[in-house]
Amino acid sequence: MTDKSGRRSQALRALCLSTILTGIAAPYAAFAQEAPAPQATPADDTATTNSTGGFDEIIVTATRKAESVQKVPIAIQALSSDFLAQRQVKGLQDYAALLPSVSFAGIGPGRNEVYFRGIVPAGGAYASVGYYLDEIPITGQEVPDIQVYDMERLEALSGPQGTLFGAGSLAGVLRFITAKPKIGKFEFGADSEVNKFGKGGYGGTIKSYINIPVSDRLAIRAMGYYRKEGGYIDNTDNKGQFVSGTSDNPLQPDPRPAVLNLGDDNPATFFNLSNAAIAKKDYNPVYEYGGRLSMLWDVADGWEVSPSATAQRQISYGYFGFDPRVGDLQVHDYDLTRNDDKWVQAALTVHGHIGDFDLVSATGYYYRNRKINNDYTYYTVTYDSFGAGYENYLQFFDKAGCTGSGASLRCTTLLNPNQYYHTVQKNKKFTQEVRLTTPKTWPFDVTVGAFYQRQKNQTDNNYAIRGLDQIVGYTESGGGDSNPAGFGIPQAQGGTMILGTPAVRGDAYYLEEFDTLYHDTAVFAEAHYNILPKVKITGGIRYFWTDYQVVGFQGVGASAAIAPSIFLPTGAVGCPLPLTGPRLQCRNTNALDPESIGRYSEQGQTHKVVVDWQFADQKLLYFNYSTGFRPGGYSRPLRLRATDTLPQAVVAAPPFKSETLTNFEIGFKGTFNNVFRLNAAIYLEKWNNIQYGLVIPGAQGAGYTGNAGKAEVKGIEYDAELKLGKMTISSSGAFNDGKLKGNFCNFFADRIKGTISQLSSCAPAGEAGSYIDVNGDLFDNPDASSNILTPTLAAKNGTRLPRQPKFKGTTTIRYDTDFGSMKAYLQGAALYQTGATQDLNEANNAALGNTAGFVSFDFGAGLRKDNWTADIFIQNAFDRRGELTRNTFCSIAVCAGSSRTFPIRPQFFGLKLGYRY
Repeated sequence: MTDKSGRRSQALRALCLSTILTGIAAPYAAFAQEAPAPQATPADDTATTNSTGGFDEIIVTATRKAESVQKVPIAIQALSSDFLAQRQVKGLQDYAALLPSVSFAGIGPGRNEVYFRGIVPAGGAYASVGYYLDEIPITGQEVPDIQVYDMERLEALSGPQGTLFGAGSLAGVLRFITAKPKIGKFEFGADSEVNKFGKGGYGGTIKSYINIPVSDRLAIRAMGYYRKEGGYIDNTDNKGQFVSGTSDNPLQPDPRPAVLNLGDDNPATFFNLSNAAIAKKDYNPVYEYGGRLSMLWDVADGWEVSPSATAQRQISYGYFGFDPRVGDLQVHDYDLTRNDDKWVQAALTVHGHIGDFDLVSATGYYYRNRKINNDYTYYTVTYDSFGAGYENYLQFFDKAGCTGSGASLRCTTLLNPNQYYHTVQKNKKFTQEVRLTTPKTWPFDVTVGAFYQRQKNQTDNNYAIRGLDQIVGYTESGGGDSNPAGFGIPQAQGGTMILGTPAVRGDAYYLEEFDTLYHDTAVFAEAHYNILPKVKITGGIRYFWTDYQVVGFQGVGASAAIAPSIFLPTGAVGCPLPLTGPRLQCRNTNALDPESIGRYSEQGQTHKVVVDWQFADQKLLYFNYSTGFRPGGYSRPLRLRATDTLPQAVVAAPPFKSETLTNFEIGFKGTFNNVFRLNAAIYLEKWNNIQYGLVIPGAQGAGYTGNAGKAEVKGIEYDAELKLGKMTISSSGAFNDGKLKGNFCNFFADRIKGTISQLSSCAPAGEAGSYIDVNGDLFDNPDASSNILTPTLAAKNGTRLPRQPKFKGTTTIRYDTDFGSMKAYLQGAALYQTGATQDLNEANNAALGNTAGFVSFDFGAGLRKDNWTADIFIQNAFDRRGELTRNTFCSIAVCAGSSRTFPIRPQFFGLKLGYRY
């Protein structure tokens, strides 16, 4: 399952990297003793900690200028590099636990989406949260795990940030601010760690950084690391049993023999499902390595150039969720799951002055390449559970089990029908931003800027069956029961075997092959003016223009063979199968365009008004009004399969509208006697045109994104710290009460009108008109028609927004002391959150079930002597199984019985050693 030579190579690369950095450090050691005092780095991303009595002052750049976090009139939480190290933060799951307003959902490292304050879209083309590495956005719907070593801080900006950060910041922004090169100062650091999950695997990390003052105007900084994380999920042998939920209660285990009936009632056709060949303990390890190289060049007085490059590769195995029906931290997987995630970001920041005006130019390029392999057996199991008539999805004849040819061709051996998923996804993004700020001597300050972004995504998703492209034929639908004697005999000889393969390309039964191209352009301005000596008003506006186009193919072979699919080389309707030529020759994106390209564009503006009052020393009160947006998008037409009474049809899918978020916030930031600090905010957020992805009945699993309506989030968040001599108590938390405003009526594919539309009215179960069938007829109960019935009401007014606990918080108690000639500390922390719903659609949420609330505890201790540090830690000390989210392999209505629960990390402990020079 794992390439051992690859692991050895990665370890050698990490060891060599550390050796190289140490070797570079040696010649500069003497120079460091006599180096001049460090010069200030550019204000763009400067992050210093200045002591102010009992507290270290963190300087942030959340408003595109450097100022104390205590003076920024927005809800922002800044985690310093020391704090990140103390809390063993390694990736998204770790820091999300420490940010009360942040939640996330996904299936593993590099495959998670981040959310703020309960604004959790379930569809759409853009992310809802901005994700920045320094000045450059690397925003996407599944974000990479950024290594937080050699970072200045992590900034979490809650609420819409559309004025300064644009389309990807509907609900908030996460900014990773790296440590910058320092002119005139030599620095070196190295850290190592060994760790283990309580009942799981061993892991470890080696990391190092170096800062080299090349001259009095030039410095270089480099960072490199290698990390291995042991697994903690067991892929156990199913031992002839298949475990899923019951039809009445998907969460209730229903063990049964692991035998597939293969889509008919013929006892002679079956397949035994076994995972014994790949069963493995701790099957979800992570291997990761990467580095960063940056330079600071003081070109001339008042002008600095800062190029940098960051690259990471992360290879993770297995799912990071478990199936409680199988066992604690256990699953039954039948195929390899592996995510190979590589990305690189190159940036160039120029900071200078034109007269007394301050100028910043930030140019960035981001490239990401992911190769993913997933077990998808449960989709096969789901089709098998539908009963007779699905032979063409499950019975494929292996050529190794065939004899004869032509009229004498006979086949007896069926292929393993289990599906798996493999994909290659490539993302390229170029960004350019320019900002100009007025002189500091002016009575007001204004920042104006312009932004441009071009992003191209290439996606090749293959829902496949191994060997499908090599089969001789497959059984026709219904053939297994209507003509058992015709098994494995070609139709031309009176049998039920259709010659050829239903594969679309390669071994893909269902193919998604498309490119998307995005353009975002904006101009913006933000101004600050003191209307009174201690009262300041801030106003901001951003005009934006966004467009994107999508082109490609999505569907099964039957979709490729008919309209709206076109074969681009000839212009013919329908594509020759299987596809063997270059990508995108077969297209079904837009039947109205000669090249089948779907297009979407819009323009608009976002606003911001802030009034802040410094009513006393180190005490600030503010009001913040801000808006954010997330663009809408194009939807391709969907093919609906035939029913007992209706032929197959193709229906248009209207574009979905852009989302908007309006935030009203009152906040306070204050420090009392230099021993107590409190930051708090109360807010109301109005969310309009919620983008929601769903599966249209009869569309063979194809998705559609519509607008679910409106919602409101009422919340309070706080961040507090108390210093009592050698003891520090810190706490942060957020309460978010998010609810739907108005009924969310379902979507319906109208075959007569040839379009998908949202129902104008809907009713709860048991009332008149609570169900609708494929003909558009309304019924009072789900058993009133032989056709597929869909509830007209997806979610009623007041339904809770999903995936966000109502309350989430953390409290830390730290004691610092002297231990002989060494500095020492002891630390304990509690993390707690309430339960959460899992889907906006009430029926889907009932099938998944709510996650429960939990509390977990972390402990740590450390010593520091001279340049050396040693730490021990244990996270989730009592091994609580805190549930974060639940996900399914396919649509919830179909696959809820095989859902997975994604927990916080189980018990995890380790030892760290560090050196600083």
